[in-house]
Amino acid sequence: MTESVNALQRRLPALAPAGMRHAAAGPRPPVGIRAGLLPWMPFWLSLGIGGWFLLPREPGPGFYAGLALAGLACLLLPGGAMRLAATGGLGWAWADRLRLAAFALLLVLLGAGLAGGRAHLVAAPVLDFRYYGPVEGRVVGIDRSSRDRMRLLLDQVTLHEVAPARTPARVRISLMSPQDLPVPGQRVMLTAHLGPPAGPAEPGGFDFRRLAWFERLGAVGYARAPVMTVEPPADGGMLALHRIRMSLSQAMQERIGGQAGAVSAALMTGDRSGIAEATNQIMRDSNLYHIVSISGLHMSMLAGFVYAALRLGVVAAQGLGGIRAVPVHKLAAVGALCASALYLWLSGGGVATERAFIMVAVMLLAIIADRRAVSLRTVAVAAGIVLVLNPEALTEAGFQMSFAATVALILMQDPWTRLSPRLPWWARPVLMLFLSSFVAGMVTAPIAAAHFGRMTQYGLLANMLVVPVVGTLVMPGGVFAALLAPLGFAQPALWLMGLGTGWMLAVAQWISDLEGAVTLLPVAPRTVLPLMAVGAMLLLPGAGAAGAGGPALLVLRRGMGIALLAAAGLLWLGAKRPDVLVSGQGDAVAVLTPAGRVPSKPAGGSFAVESWLKADGDAADQAGAATRPLWQGAPSNRMVELDRAGARLRIRHLTGKAARQDARGFCREGGILVANVALVPGRGAPGPCLVLDPPYLGKHGAIAVYLQASGPKYVSVDRPGFRRLWH
Repeated sequence: MTESVNALQRRLPALAPAGMRHAAAGPRPPVGIRAGLLPWMPFWLSLGIGGWFLLPREPGPGFYAGLALAGLACLLLPGGAMRLAATGGLGWAWADRLRLAAFALLLVLLGAGLAGGRAHLVAAPVLDFRYYGPVEGRVVGIDRSSRDRMRLLLDQVTLHEVAPARTPARVRISLMSPQDLPVPGQRVMLTAHLGPPAGPAEPGGFDFRRLAWFERLGAVGYARAPVMTVEPPADGGMLALHRIRMSLSQAMQERIGGQAGAVSAALMTGDRSGIAEATNQIMRDSNLYHIVSISGLHMSMLAGFVYAALRLGVVAAQGLGGIRAVPVHKLAAVGALCASALYLWLSGGGVATERAFIMVAVMLLAIIADRRAVSLRTVAVAAGIVLVLNPEALTEAGFQMSFAATVALILMQDPWTRLSPRLPWWARPVLMLFLSSFVAGMVTAPIAAAHFGRMTQYGLLANMLVVPVVGTLVMPGGVFAALLAPLGFAQPALWLMGLGTGWMLAVAQWISDLEGAVTLLPVAPRTVLPLMAVGAMLLLPGAGAAGAGGPALLVLRRGMGIALLAAAGLLWLGAKRPDVLVSGQGDAVAVLTPAGRVPSKPAGGSFAVESWLKADGDAADQAGAATRPLWQGAPSNRMVELDRAGARLRIRHLTGKAARQDARGFCREGGILVANVALVPGRGAPGPCLVLDPPYLGKHGAIAVYLQASGPKYVSVDRPGFRRLWH
């Protein structure tokens, strides 16, 4: 009988239908293949968002209709794959791979749609001409510029004889003279010079117009006249809370004093108006500038301190019999979440602070839900929320550096768990601090270098000396100051904060004064950061890689990651800087020489020239660079002849009132004539040369010239057909 049953079992696969035979031969794999997809969700979203920002021209309705149709296909594909697998037409493993691929593509499409939707949602008028006259508006922000000038951010703007449909939603005005500042919510009037947000200083450079677009900032400028009050701030509302925050900042600055007080106020309230530019500079040179800007570091320190304090307090109370058995960790997480939300409000609720709060909130909610708080999944959820709410955050250095550092520290957990038991107890915190600073610094350094063109040689040392002090003195001092302020006993806690921030400034000054503290690098091409990001993601531990293709796929994926990182490095090292650069206003021209870039004049177009020198990795200022031998002629009529790579080029730079009269006589065939005034209004060049004057540059933006054997190659910021919403 047994032999008959066995024989029947052996024959059943052959007698069964095709679908059943397939199922019997290869059952559907377990869900583990799909379990690792969550950490990759921000990656696929980022591909879509980044792809949208890289589009050369603004997509129309057809583009978004295509996204919707493709998204619908991605939703239908998994069901079809499962039905096909159930009938034996497709293996279960391949069906699962198709489902994952469809889901990944859906996220890419969603990312592109989110970026486009956000860009149109924040659309507001941008000033398209130069304006001088009265400006009226409500103060919604006060900060300090890189030139140490106070700036007012106004909304509800009114411009004289400018239609409301053309009036920007927000304007930012620098105050050229010291004066009493208004308070948020106050309606003011002043006479100001306004213009549209500036475009890149060179092709491929940082585009302030894009940043301004998403901040609904339609004009920037300056005012020499005093600020007059039109209407006092209204009682109540969100701006009333803002005024409370500013008053707290002022009180902290007065009680602590000096730049230590200004830094303390910035750390707790987000008000950086009291920090001098010299302080900002030493913080940059020592790689401590990230501490001044409220980020995930401060939010996690505060949440961690409150969580630990509450947990110890509740445990102590339970030991004394004062509290019954409660889930201590959940209670502490709720308290830390409330403290983090209060800190979010107190610090002004900026984009970076909101991002930090989301990250911390997701981790605390994971504790409450009995999930692992610190993991790639929690970070992925936080990053996904940030990208859905603010897709433009993907292009910001703060977003990239904060999440890169967090992921690196999480990946460090398992090796540290295996290593720490072998160490003496007293050495563990020291080594943990060193490793954390080292790992975070190594991960964020390439990103910072690509964005800012600078590397700090002693940044690791500075962070090791400062970060523990911030965690043990500054942030706890801020918490205690907030708790004791209603009782009038905040001064000891503020003294503790001032002690910590004073130490931070002392370390920053010492590090920045060291020889070789900062190394300047040439700017990275635009493709370097995307290649670095994708390459780094492919090197991460595989999302179910072994189950979805085995070790071969894992090796292939990591090989591609290494190849992309190598390609990014080679592109960066091999990038060629422009031989000639012309500013968007025609007020500056600079030529690259073996001794460095040489501007035509020691003054004029200072912002553009400084940007060019930084992009070259050149530490000289404009006046110093202008002393390098190259240009000839009077200050208003500069000339140079170049002969490189088999190409000859004559450049003439005219400035001042005499430029129009001199233009025709100085135009030579094959040359460039640059001027800061319109040379021939209403028509093209006054001769056979290429004329780069304000009418031409206003349409094309800054110009880069590359000298090649075939002749000069001209690249403009705004190339024909390359237009986006913010252009």
